[in-house]
Amino acid sequence: MFDIIAIIPCLNEEAYLENLVENMVANSCGLSIHIVIADGGSADKTPEIAQKLADKYDNVSYLHNPKKIQSAAVNLVVETFGQGATYLIRIDAHAKYPDDYIQTLINEQRETGASSVVVSMNTASDNIDKAPFQKAVAAAQNSKIGNGGSPHRLDEAEGKWVDHGHHALILIEKFREVGGYDDNFSHNEDYELDYRMAKKGCKIWLTGKTSLIYYPRASAKALFKQYYNFGRGVAKMIAKHKNRPRIRQMIPAGVAPAAALALLSPIFPILALPINAWILICLIYGAVLSYKARDISIAASGIAAMIMHMAWSIGFWKALFDERAMLTK
Repeated sequence: MFDIIAIIPCLNEEAYLENLVENMVANSCGLSIHIVIADGGSADKTPEIAQKLADKYDNVSYLHNPKKIQSAAVNLVVETFGQGATYLIRIDAHAKYPDDYIQTLINEQRETGASSVVVSMNTASDNIDKAPFQKAVAAAQNSKIGNGGSPHRLDEAEGKWVDHGHHALILIEKFREVGGYDDNFSHNEDYELDYRMAKKGCKIWLTGKTSLIYYPRASAKALFKQYYNFGRGVAKMIAKHKNRPRIRQMIPAGVAPAAALALLSPIFPILALPINAWILICLIYGAVLSYKARDISIAASGIAAMIMHMAWSIGFWKALFDERAMLTK
């Protein structure tokens, strides 16, 4: 029986999975930890790598996730292996972690008594895909134009109580108490869970003592799909809980309507002003980031931000209208 369940939901992560798990095993000496790889039906060599790792290490297991998405993966692992465990540690395959990451999370939970310990996240190029666009995406996501000033996307030296952050550690008892993740959410399931936990009186601590490096999407198509789904997740959250979105969420939501208004600009030229202003701001912001970093490839961060905003906005409004249509049936 293990005290810690470290869950790695994954899909097509052959480039990252083996190194990630090998490092986790090497750095978990002295910890009662069970590492579970939950694969959602990868088309690459991820299942083979996962099985090889499970055969190699007694505390590593491979589990097929028939529902594919991350929220379902975590729920399945907790249901299958969580009996008697205290801590759920959520690990992203597409990321890099400090050697003492898990121990630091546990120490923080014990010191604060938090139901959940969340972390800051910085993005960086992984040098695996070797795509210059990935570096631009990372720069955009690390900036306010890409993250809106979200607390868990900023360096937090001291730590503080928050209502949401990048999921790292959750007490399994509390996770079960609120019903786990809602697996109707393919994205934004972490924020939706934090919302329910807060309503139950659970406290969430954003630690300043550890963080992770996330490797962002390396192509415009993959980035668009990711942020389209993020936008859908926020709309589903609003539809389910009737909560008000934050200002930093509603600013990008206006991008798609602004683009739609611009279609009437041949008749009313002033209607092109909002979308043109947005384009200009993004491009200038990207140029400034490039100048500060002394790296010309980062100039494309403005374009990356535009893709993120537009995709998020389209996904948000599409899901919101879909949810409203379902309610009226």
